Amino acid sequence: MDFLLQWFESHYVTVVEVFVVVFIALAANFIIQRSLKGLSTQLQKTDTPWDDALTDAASKPIAWCVALYGLSFSVHIIERGQIQNGLLTQLDHYRDIAVLGLIGWFIVRFIKHAEVILIQANKYDQTTIIATTRLLRATVIITFSLFVLQALGYSVQGVMAFGGIGGIAIGFAAQDLLANFFGGLMIYMDRPFSVGEWIRSPDREIEGTVEHIGWRLTVIRTFDKRPLYVPNSVFAKIAIENPSRMTNRRIYETIGIRYDDAAKLKVIVADVRAMLEQHKDIDQNQTLIVNLNAFASSSLDFFIYTFTRTTNWIQFHQVKQDVLMQVMDIVMSHGAEMAFPTSTIHMPHQDALSKLDEAALAVNPNS
Repeated sequence: MDFLLQWFESHYVTVVEVFVVVFIALAANFIIQRSLKGLSTQLQKTDTPWDDALTDAASKPIAWCVALYGLSFSVHIIERGQIQNGLLTQLDHYRDIAVLGLIGWFIVRFIKHAEVILIQANKYDQTTIIATTRLLRATVIITFSLFVLQALGYSVQGVMAFGGIGGIAIGFAAQDLLANFFGGLMIYMDRPFSVGEWIRSPDREIEGTVEHIGWRLTVIRTFDKRPLYVPNSVFAKIAIENPSRMTNRRIYETIGIRYDDAAKLKVIVADVRAMLEQHKDIDQNQTLIVNLNAFASSSLDFFIYTFTRTTNWIQFHQVKQDVLMQVMDIVMSHGAEMAFPTSTIHMPHQDALSKLDEAALAVNPNS
């Protein structure tokens, strides 16, 4: 206890100074954070979200910066006169490097907020936004890392040369990983599909809605709600169909009429065509065909080939149902019937049967 009292008496001024510095740092941090919070509340009333993103991105880096400078000044006070000035200068140098890292952290946070803002604006392609912001974040991280290494005394040229040699070695060791990375890069550049779109491949059993496009994997949610994880390199080797980008959906159906109703077929086909030409959900700018197609074994077949205005899967089936119901009404209104597979057996007349029996008896009287 006496030792603590003696130490406190001998370091009284130092303790007070450190206390004052810590108090000022905490008070400054509190005032800055409250000011930023109040500013953010006021900025939320504005129409632009960018000022909100700027204040939110700066809040944590500023707090760490204030704490860093408070700690630095405290070390100066505690170690005053006990260590060489060169070491204190070195500590200041490390503090400045840490501040440089905080600036990079602020920029990365702002880019992340910008990504959210641009996606919510719904004016740009979501896949392109994600790819661009990821590249920007990676660029900022690499750039500030090189600055930090340079500030620490490392040769950036040597690091980059080592990175080139290491990149060759890694390239041979991780060919699949690099193939997936460049496959993801090609998806971002060519944009054959985006997040939220329905895709399928005739080459593979791949079909569903795109949920996420990463640098290595693309996550697809199948229609039975199972997640499908596809390496990006696969998309460079297969054909991809994107039904989400259809301009229309096609109705292609074959209708069979009985041969007994052959005389009514011409007017039925004409009425079906007229019905389609007047249907509000059929795109009249696309191909529309209604023609006799085949003399089938049990029916006279005519086909309908037309396109709906909607591409929505559920609405398309509602339109298709309405068209088919109207076709059935047209057929029935003319007294005709839909055909179904039938077989006809032709029996000879009774006179012909009697002559056959007589001929058989003449050839074989004992029969």
